[in-house]
Amino acid sequence: MKKLINLQILLLLGFILILGSCQKEDKEFIDETNNEETFTANSTITNLLRSASQNNGTMDNIIDGSDCFSVVFPIEVFANGQNLTLESINDLRLVQEIFDQFPSDTDVLNIVFPIQLVAEDFTIIDVANENDFASLISNCTNSIIDTYACVDFVYPINCFIYNDNNEQTGSITLNNAHEWLDYLLYLQEGVYIAIDYPMSVIVNGQTMSVNSNQELIDAISQADCSNDGGGNTDPTDFENYLTTGAWYVTYFFDDYDETSDFADYEFSFAVDGSAQATNTSGSTPGTWDFYVDSGVDKVDLFFGTASPLDEIDEDWEVLEATNDIIRLKHISGGDGSIDFLTYERTPYSGGGGNTNDFIDNLVNGSWYVNLLDDDGNDETCDYVDYEFVYSINGSVTATSPSNTKNGFWTVTDSGSGLDLVLNFDIDGQDDPFEDLNDDWDVTGYDTQLIQLMDVSGGNGGTDYLNFGRNPHTGCGGGGQGLIDTLLNGPWYVATYLDDGVDETYDYYGYNLTFNSGGTVVADNGTNTFNGTWSVTGTSTLDLNLDFGTQIPFDEFNDDWDVLSYTETTINLEDVSGGNGGTDTLILQKL
Repeated sequence: MKKLINLQILLLLGFILILGSCQKEDKEFIDETNNEETFTANSTITNLLRSASQNNGTMDNIIDGSDCFSVVFPIEVFANGQNLTLESINDLRLVQEIFDQFPSDTDVLNIVFPIQLVAEDFTIIDVANENDFASLISNCTNSIIDTYACVDFVYPINCFIYNDNNEQTGSITLNNAHEWLDYLLYLQEGVYIAIDYPMSVIVNGQTMSVNSNQELIDAISQADCSNDGGGNTDPTDFENYLTTGAWYVTYFFDDYDETSDFADYEFSFAVDGSAQATNTSGSTPGTWDFYVDSGVDKVDLFFGTASPLDEIDEDWEVLEATNDIIRLKHISGGDGSIDFLTYERTPYSGGGGNTNDFIDNLVNGSWYVNLLDDDGNDETCDYVDYEFVYSINGSVTATSPSNTKNGFWTVTDSGSGLDLVLNFDIDGQDDPFEDLNDDWDVTGYDTQLIQLMDVSGGNGGTDYLNFGRNPHTGCGGGGQGLIDTLLNGPWYVATYLDDGVDETYDYYGYNLTFNSGGTVVADNGTNTFNGTWSVTGTSTLDLNLDFGTQIPFDEFNDDWDVLSYTETTINLEDVSGGNGGTDTLILQKL
């Protein structure tokens, strides 16, 4: 019996040894990787991979102005007063097209909050308002340096994991840039990894295969991701678009719509830089050349000196280039006027006469705002003192007895009708001219009246704008009485209550002088503060003041309701749109 028990024990021990041997065998990995291909958290290749894998914040800088973040789409914005809902990064061209409409204006983009931003490490950040946004942007510092924004990888990426004894301990698969960056950022000391080559790398849109660490290092470090000398159009793509198939001029604007001059021309472009413009009379040879000038994509066209082809002999800025449309713009070095040239795949089908008739009316004589209905609110009297003069070079001036507003205009034919695009310079918040900055549908026009309409892309509200040959009546003199009173100064601050708190003392000793050019000067003999002013309003007048950031007069930056005024006293009030507090400002004549 004792021998039997011993035999059973021996058999049991043997089984345990065999089982243990099998388990050990099951944990072993086949190591086929060259140990020289491993790298650690502090390796050069690791830092390059981190840089190339981070979230690319440069693609949407036209929105956020920062390399540290990218916006989460969709996002609603106002570009030079025009409302847009951007569904994807591809819609950024809509903003650029609005900015490109005028050469010398100040482009302004306002974001509708709240929004979300994606940081360089793919963290999602909720941004509630403009102040939070400004704080994030001002504190922007790329923690992952030497960004290779033009480098990307084809996922998934497989890696082997080793310990410091060069023993393979596992493997991992990374499925996207977020996972890849996280893994590289938090790679622990003493851990070695090796990429399972071959690996596909995308540099400037071109995919290449790499088979070693050195090839990967070379691919990333030699990538030219600097946009300082380049534009937004890939030269190879542009050449492919331009030299494939025939093109037709569907829009040519040089002060007037002259598209019909090119109605029977077919254009072809060759890869050697030559070109042909062919019509029923024969062919005209030409040349083309794509290049980048100070970061601006340009194409130089030349078809000789014969009319009308000599009209397009210019160095054109490329606004848009696809396989179906090429949109170009040229700013005259003389009067600063803007010419537009558009090529498409379908021949021009006529039109243009209405455009020129409309322009002839617009640039002939003076115009006055006879109606501005902002989604049901009549704001016509905000402009009653202004005379509008449109110049053929695309500039527009609105002049009142106390102020001058400069802007730009252009007319386009959208296919569904004419559009009048307006863009005036804006002075601070609550500037009524911001309501004019839009892409207006022309619903009717003649020599005496221009009727415009705009349907908001945001809330779907409808605005109406009419220009007539005579000033609008019914605004109680349009504030001219108050203007004359202010000009007949100087004035001093008799009372200033900031939501009930008396802060009049801050303005003791200051005299305010209102000038006819729309400027106002506050001076106490030691300090001088310069600002702007204007009088607007409907049945109730508004005094608009703007001293910028100059303390303490920045407190006056607002559109003040005029409660009453005499030759010696002006009573003003402002109800805050935020907390509903009420400010009081009383000016007395010296």
